[in-house]
Amino acid sequence: MTTYGRAAGWVTAAIVAGVGAACLADAAADLFKRSDRNGDGKLTRDEFPKRAMRLFDRIDTNRDGAVTLEEDRAFRASRRRQGPAPGGNVKITRDIPYAGTKNPRQMLDLLLPAKPATDKPLPVIVFIHGGAWRAGNKSAGIGRVAPYVAGGHYAGVSVGYRLTSEAIWPAQIHDCKAAIRWIRAHAKTHHLDGEKIGVWGTSAGGHLVAMLGTSGGVKAMDGTLGPHAGLPSRVACVVDCFGPTDFTQMDAHRPPGARMTHDAADSPESKLIGGPVQANKDKAAAASPLTYVSKDDPPFLIAHGTADPLVPFHQSQLLDAALRNAGLKPVFIHVVGAGHGFGEAEFTTRVRTFFDKHLRGRNVEVSSAPIKQERRRRTE
Repeated sequence: MTTYGRAAGWVTAAIVAGVGAACLADAAADLFKRSDRNGDGKLTRDEFPKRAMRLFDRIDTNRDGAVTLEEDRAFRASRRRQGPAPGGNVKITRDIPYAGTKNPRQMLDLLLPAKPATDKPLPVIVFIHGGAWRAGNKSAGIGRVAPYVAGGHYAGVSVGYRLTSEAIWPAQIHDCKAAIRWIRAHAKTHHLDGEKIGVWGTSAGGHLVAMLGTSGGVKAMDGTLGPHAGLPSRVACVVDCFGPTDFTQMDAHRPPGARMTHDAADSPESKLIGGPVQANKDKAAAASPLTYVSKDDPPFLIAHGTADPLVPFHQSQLLDAALRNAGLKPVFIHVVGAGHGFGEAEFTTRVRTFFDKHLRGRNVEVSSAPIKQERRRRTE
């Protein structure tokens, strides 16, 4: 299974360490900004992470002795285009339009087992990528869902959506719900169980899957995008990894040393809703999963690093409390000492158990006991 990225290091350092593509995209622009000590929009060799220095000349394509954010993005994009390529029992169809448009952001990738383990329609695991709603793409999800598909018990989908450079809220959730409706509309064609759709996302993707879970049946969030607007967009279960849940409370609970100001006009959250968070509280509330929590929400697994410097741990505490107050029993896993991302084997096991319970009907329990972050060996 592809591991979660560690936000403590810069994105290219994560590439060297072999970290998964999904979290490499998460908040990449913000991590770049943190490394840019003099704020000139470039990383010199002195600012560039030492452990990734061997990549400097490859990323610095214009040979001016500094790496720009655009060069970094181009380098990461080239890495994503090279892979990952599922093999074995996994066959993939890429770039399926789900919204009735030719917009490359409104596409999904469908993964099916070449040899299913059952004759029954397959439950579906949908992954939604992170990237502060302004970066990343659906290729990040291939490595997440492929291991499930390879076992023959699941189908997998990775969804793209419009970023804030193209559209503001609620375009992003309208896209995701149109993708869910596409799956239902094509369930019979691909031998899928349209009533067993689980969603999984990290960071901004965690926010979007939490929205899918809490806003089922909310017309303003459902939208009318795509050719299947008459179908429901509810999901069967949610795995929300360190996603924001209430924009208006993020800065009030920033951990010591956090450098991102979420209330700033240029923050990812402000860019998403089209204005500064505190000056647009109604828009912020409309984009916050907490707003829509109700007793008919599906089962949730929430996971968050207690030392997350980008999305405060308190954001997941809020969602857990709201779901419990509604009479639900979410599984809330504290990953002790982890930052914005983690890849502990125990967490991977619990995610699989959660999906097996709620999508395959297995009689298993999912532990909510805290997980201590494993120490990583440094890769030079």
